[in-house]
Parts: sequence; C-alpha cells; structure tokens
Amino acid sequence: MPLVHHSTAERLCVTDLLNLAGDFPLLDRTVRGGKPLVYLDTGATSQKPAAVLEAERAFNSRHNAAVHRGAHQIAEEATEAYEGARAGVAQFVGADFGEIIWTKNATEGLNLVAYSFLNATLGRGGAEAERFRLNAGDEIVVTELEHHANLVPWQELAAKTGAVLRWIPVTPDGRLDLEQLDVISERTRVVAFTHASNVTGAITDTAPIVARAQEVGAYTVLDACQSAAHLPVNFAELGVDFAAFSGHKMLAPTGVGVLYGRRELLEAMPPVLTGGSMVEIVTMESTTFMPPPQRFEAGTQMVAQTVGMHAAVDYLTGIGMDKLAAHEDQLAGELLAGIAEVPGVRVLGPSSTQDRLAVVAFDVPGVHPHDVGQVLDDQGIAVRVGHHCAQPVHRAFGVHASTRASAGVYTSSSDIQAFIAGLHQVVKFFG
Repeated sequence: MPLVHHSTAERLCVTDLLNLAGDFPLLDRTVRGGKPLVYLDTGATSQKPAAVLEAERAFNSRHNAAVHRGAHQIAEEATEAYEGARAGVAQFVGADFGEIIWTKNATEGLNLVAYSFLNATLGRGGAEAERFRLNAGDEIVVTELEHHANLVPWQELAAKTGAVLRWIPVTPDGRLDLEQLDVISERTRVVAFTHASNVTGAITDTAPIVARAQEVGAYTVLDACQSAAHLPVNFAELGVDFAAFSGHKMLAPTGVGVLYGRRELLEAMPPVLTGGSMVEIVTMESTTFMPPPQRFEAGTQMVAQTVGMHAAVDYLTGIGMDKLAAHEDQLAGELLAGIAEVPGVRVLGPSSTQDRLAVVAFDVPGVHPHDVGQVLDDQGIAVRVGHHCAQPVHRAFGVHASTRASAGVYTSSSDIQAFIAGLHQVVKFFG
C-alpha cells in the first residue's frame, strides 16, 4: 500500500465535502460552564455516529440472543448479525471471512498471538503448531515506537521462552529507522510493529519490514489501531501475518476489537482461551477444538458491539477512506502550522504532513502536560495528556510525557483554530 500524501488542492477540495459533526450526538454538548466541546482526543477513543448508536440499540431491542446456540428465530437473527458483522469488517480490511477473530480490544488480540505462540512452545497444538515454537536464543523484534500493547506481550513471551527481545530504533523526527533493519536476523521469529504511531503520528512504510521478515522466515504482527480508522487498509496487500485493531478508535463501541490472521496460520495455532463455544468433542480426558475463527472465540461474545462495529465500518465506507485520509491530512497540516506559531512548543514527530496522521504530540518546556491539559480543558478543549501508553518513544525524545491533539472524521478547521488559540493561552498563562 502506498504511503499517504495529498496536494494542497486535493486536501482543500476533499475537506470541503466533510462536515460530519452533526452525525455525532455527543459533539453537540457543552462542557465547563457552557463552553462548546472541542474534541481532539480521537487517538484515545473516537465518538460514535448516530448510525452506530442506533444499530446497537436496535439489536438489543429486537434481536438479542445467544449466537451459535439456539434454534429459535431470535437466535438465528443474532447469529446472522454477528457473522454479518464479521463479513463486513473482513471486507473493510481486505481479509477473508475466516481470517477475522473477535476480541474485546486490540490488546487482547496481540496477547492472543503471543500466548498462542507460548502454548505452541509448551507443546500444545500438535505437529501443526510446531512452526510457532520459540527456543532460547531465538529473537523477537519490536520497535521503539510501540504502544505498550504491542511491546509488553512480546517482553513476556521472551521472558517465558528464553527468546531475546530486540528493537528497531526511532529517528529524531519520530519515524522508524529503516536503515536499521539488520536487527531482523536469521534468528528472528517474530517482528511486531506499528502501522502508525499514536505519539508521533508517523505512518510506517511497511513494505521493507515485511520483506525483511519474510526473507528470514519471521512472522509479522501489525498494530493497526491508529491506521484502520484513518487510512485505506488492506492486510492482504500489506502482506502481514497478523494485525489487530480496536473498535472504539474507529467510531464503534468499546469492548470489541479484531485480530486478523492469515487463514493457514490460524488453522495451525493452538487456542488461548478455552471453554464453551470453541469445542468439537469433549470427554473427561480430552477435548478437540473447532476450526478458526470459532476456536479463538470462547464463551459468550459481545454481539451488540460487533453489530455496532459493522455499522461503523459501513459509515466509514460510505464516506470513503481516501476522502477521509485527505480530510485528516489537511487537519494535520493545520495543526502543525498552528503549533509552529506558538513560542517554544516542540512537536514530537514529523514536522510535515508527509506520511503522518493528524495525531500531534507536543511538549511545552517547563510546563507539565497535565497543566497544559487543564488549561485547555477549562476552555472546553479535550486533549490527551501523559505518556499515551508509549513510554519508550517519549524517553527517546527526552521527555516523560506529552500533550496530544488528535483529529478524526468529525473534526473541523474551526476545532483546530480553537485549539491553537487555547495553546497560545497556555503559554501566556505560564509565562
């Protein structure tokens, strides 16, 4: 998939077409004594359009039942909605129906892969799972840009198997240093990396990483949380083996996420969660498991949330992901240009819109991010403060935390202007 960049003319043309805040009921409210809400925390969690809220309400009101378990009409309707959502999400990310596993979030999906590899290392899954076995001295490669969800599980897997954790460093402008891909060696078994950083906004050029991993026979695991809602994404074209993303970052309800895995790999992987709904034959001595995706979906599932996620991808598809990417590209330019005019403020990440999202983290020297956030919040402007579950990349920039403004489909230029005015007030307030 080519990296994303649009000309100014394209950005202006497309942005004029997107004026969608009215579709999101929460954005109509006021905060802090009647101030209009300016929501710039989409990187943490997105707001939901009325279509998503209504889809979830309609399911609970008219079709709620246990899936895959009943022969009555309502159970059939619930199962059809649940599997229909799987088909819709699969189409959205360029996957086959059986390559989509429901999880409660991306963190669970990434852990599922790591712990399935651990189970294979412990001898579970039989001969087919041997390909996932890790031995002492094998290597797992991550990156310095990772969200903790795509770092800590691999640290744990390394600690439990004797594998060695290595990483691709970050450049001074907040991108992965693709000149350092020799860290992926003949001993590498897994390469886990972000598609787009939740701190620097940098979009990863996946092709050289995937090519190098394939060259040495390593599995690739992509964190697509920040990309799936903002860019056209096709996992088959990217060539990754696994990918995870969360519903709540892409206009869908909380409590639902997706793990993508290439079918042949899912068929060989041992399960992690076991119990009801994922078994074939159970005796007192042993159990056989269903094929994927059911093998990885033990217990009662979050059916209403999957229905909401289906509505969310339909909403995004209706807009067009190319148009959405261009809209947010312009917003990224406005954010970067506006912040550059605020004295002393330092952006943590690329200074141009080339191959980056409208996710901009910054440091106000001498002012704690929590104080920055409080002054902005007093003006009705919602941003994120802290380390954003990505401490290593902050450490690489020489800071402990940052303030982050992140845009979405419903963000407007007036939102950006209000934020920039608020940031000027922060600097003025703290001298």
